[in-house]
Amino acid sequence: MNDILAKILETKKVEVTTARQMRSESDLLREAKSRKDVRGFARAIEEKIARGKPGVIAEIKKASPSKGVIRENFNPTEIAASYAAHGAACLSVLTDVQYFQGSYDYLRQARAACALPVLRKDFIVDPYQVISSRALGADCILLIAAALTPSQLKEFEEVAIELGMDVLVEVHDRSELEVALQLQTTLLGINNRNLRTFETSLNNTLDLLEQIPEGKRVVTESGILSTDDVRLMRDNGVHAFLVGEAFMRAPDPGVALQQMFFA
Repeated sequence: MNDILAKILETKKVEVTTARQMRSESDLLREAKSRKDVRGFARAIEEKIARGKPGVIAEIKKASPSKGVIRENFNPTEIAASYAAHGAACLSVLTDVQYFQGSYDYLRQARAACALPVLRKDFIVDPYQVISSRALGADCILLIAAALTPSQLKEFEEVAIELGMDVLVEVHDRSELEVALQLQTTLLGINNRNLRTFETSLNNTLDLLEQIPEGKRVVTESGILSTDDVRLMRDNGVHAFLVGEAFMRAPDPGVALQQMFFA
């Protein structure tokens, strides 16, 4: 893989090695297990949808490798509170530092600002990161099928479940979907952005729908930019969304969320 994803994954492996030298996994695990404040991420989405509303995972993201800085005036506390006030079901917070200008502190600040469950959005390549996610306060982790082997996906999911977290598994194509469907999680993210080229097409979600069995909750990710996009997805039975960039570019991200999903 000579691409952006491969570069990021190599960086992550180095980061984990460094983190292990700073703090042992057993010590981190004790902290993660001591936290009793897990919020139901999947449940929050299902509760919204049961009321006939879209389940929106609203993302807090300062920058990306392809777009550079997306939001100059970046205050995770204010953004999280605005999302919560305007109908979000959950939050997603970027914690990758090198490529997305994220931070562990952003997740802590966002979670403290509201009662919404929080997804740690990062590139997980080691169980150490799963444990650190709960220690940080994450209620859900992202596992990217393109970045992990089937055995890693299952192993990391088991660690997450043991710690009380939900898992959002992300796929881009049919072969990744087949692997993801072997996991226990109900949350199945379909990324409309190709992580190797960063090109985006909503057809990516629509094309995979017929392959998805009952009992899985499809979360469409990336490229949702308008009320028309939302309507297209909902007309096709997709009621859960992960949206970031469209909100991050707006003066008030929460107001932008309300206008896109609840106007």
